[in-house]
Amino acid sequence: MESERRIFYDPEEVFREVKTKIDEAKAKGERIDYLTFVPDGEPTLDANLGKEIELLRRTKIPIAVLTNASLIWREDVAEALHKADFVSLKIDAVTENLWKRIDRPHKSLKIKEILDGIVEFSKGFKGKLVTETMLIDDLDYTDELEKISGFLSEIRLHKAYVAVPTRPPAEKWVKPAPEEVINKAFQVFSKTLGPEKVEFLIGYEGNAFTFTGDIEENLLSIMSVHPMREEGVKELLRKADADWNVVKKLLDDEKLVNLEYENHVYYMRKLPSRTKL
Repeated sequence: MESERRIFYDPEEVFREVKTKIDEAKAKGERIDYLTFVPDGEPTLDANLGKEIELLRRTKIPIAVLTNASLIWREDVAEALHKADFVSLKIDAVTENLWKRIDRPHKSLKIKEILDGIVEFSKGFKGKLVTETMLIDDLDYTDELEKISGFLSEIRLHKAYVAVPTRPPAEKWVKPAPEEVINKAFQVFSKTLGPEKVEFLIGYEGNAFTFTGDIEENLLSIMSVHPMREEGVKELLRKADADWNVVKKLLDDEKLVNLEYENHVYYMRKLPSRTKL
């Protein structure tokens, strides 16, 4: 592991290679939403990140950076990230013991320094700022979810994502948190931030958010982003002229789970990653 920034690539070379890929994509009629810095590692370790963003701005395509936020307290890192249009920050925990358990940070890093850096960065960032909170099994989130949501309320946030591991983890013991914990996180975050600012990031790539003719696809797509209360499910079924047998089938096929939270029944997409494990 390392925590000191250094030069990895020539910014001009990065620009040339990206420009070639852009031209190829445009020739095929592909739409590009963002040029995203998401390397095999941590992008803010690249001392040339700011220069690379500046060069890529010539393409007129928005720039995104996905970072674990571990170096955001550094002035040079914050300066580079301010050049982007979209920044995603990892906030898996706000208490030191859980942070060390989940993220296994470099020994030189301090959780308070990182959290203070996030707050300071959010004050001046003009683009879209999102956070990602990954929940894993066999950890005590009893008070942590409220603490995380309280911290998130301190920053100017476009969206807070509740996530689970969707790729093979570094350690075999790591498994996605149960659906009950994920649903609770959604409810706790929504109460603090507003439900419109909270979404799931659980690996199911649905794309329909209103009734489009396939009620099963619509339900799975919606519930992969956020849980639905029972009355909401019934209303969508009514619009689709469908009955509860659709939901029963999805439950029987283990594509949905039903959960209770604060005297309400919710339905959400069953996590494929937990099914495999």
